[in-house]
Amino acid sequence: MAFPVVDGMRAMELGTVGEMRARLNGLVLAGLKKATAGLLPEYEDEPLEHPGERLAVVDDHVQRVGIVEVTSTTLTTFGDVPWSFAQAENEGDTSIEEWRDGHRGFWRSEGIDVTNDTPVFLIYFTLIDAH
Repeated sequence: MAFPVVDGMRAMELGTVGEMRARLNGLVLAGLKKATAGLLPEYEDEPLEHPGERLAVVDDHVQRVGIVEVTSTTLTTFGDVPWSFAQAENEGDTSIEEWRDGHRGFWRSEGIDVTNDTPVFLIYFTLIDAH
């Protein structure tokens, strides 16, 4: 599964289509959400994002609503994701346990069972353009 390309950039499709994507995009475009996490199986034959790469933040119709630039990345395990990352995601979690519960539930709803040993790719970014 190739990531969509929008305006010459790989697309960053946050959450699932609908209310979740609108909420997460709103946090990014307000400059509040500065990180996101992905599971390695989501990449298949895609390269991992890298510092300096610009990504098109897209809506439900894969139309660009903003641009972010990757500032750093970390490959870790689900059980080792730090609280500082959850804070950078800024999705309203009040503890790392709440973050883990929410993300485990999200990925379970996508058909993926996550354990503490599951590889997770953390992407930190900064907002370049919102429109």
